[in-house]
Amino acid sequence: MSIQVKLLDHSHDPIRSLYVAYRTAYSALPPAEIVERIESERITRAQMLDFIEKRLETGHASPLEQVWFEFAISGVTRAFSHQFVRHRIGISFEQQSQRYVAFKKGEFPHTVPETVRKAGLADKMEEAFAGLGRLYQEMLDAGVPAEDARFLIPNAAQTNFKITVNLQALLHICDLRLCTRAQWEFRKVASLLRAEVNRICPELARYLQPKCGERRMGYCDETFEDWQKCPIGRKRPHKRELFALYDSYRKGELAPLQDDDYRLIEGKPDVAEREESY
Repeated sequence: MSIQVKLLDHSHDPIRSLYVAYRTAYSALPPAEIVERIESERITRAQMLDFIEKRLETGHASPLEQVWFEFAISGVTRAFSHQFVRHRIGISFEQQSQRYVAFKKGEFPHTVPETVRKAGLADKMEEAFAGLGRLYQEMLDAGVPAEDARFLIPNAAQTNFKITVNLQALLHICDLRLCTRAQWEFRKVASLLRAEVNRICPELARYLQPKCGERRMGYCDETFEDWQKCPIGRKRPHKRELFALYDSYRKGELAPLQDDDYRLIEGKPDVAEREESY
């Protein structure tokens, strides 16, 4: 089974929920009156979006926790799930159990990575899984409980999730897992989560970016070597460049503005013409 992500439910109106949360913090009006003004269209959708954008620019994040999404995720591996459950704040998981769900006839759905196929080792991997499946079934037939027979099952075995996650947690997941350094399977899941949110609320989905995105940090904080290898690295400055610029400023090493610079600022034609001729 291929990886599938489906949005099951979400905050009734994510934009309104987020706006009311933000406006409550910045207004003398009670929340109920803010909602009444929205319903009477005294506060327009465009005004809400503008206010939200300005608040997000300040880094005020707690209202993001009041917008939530429910997802069904299937066809992912246990290798993925061990990473996924490390996101613990603002997210709730239910995962298919290998204790209560026994694989029938020793056959378990699994994933063979593309790198294994390219290496010509897919058949050997499938053969190994088939052998594990036969032994798994033999254990069950011998009375070994599924919770013990599952010790054989590899990380490649597929599993399913039903999750609820708030917007703040989802932003953090995308910060880390849309990065090109993240494992390919998690990048795929994060991309599908983003696509599902984009279907119902593109205004918020545009903030679901890797941490170097222009709506997130705007620069790369991984190692310089990893930044050099990144296929989108040249679109984002590395933190080393920013620190070097700050250090030059601190030491007074930045080139001072000259008279010609001020003439350019003032729009003097002779300087502009000289600049264009270079």
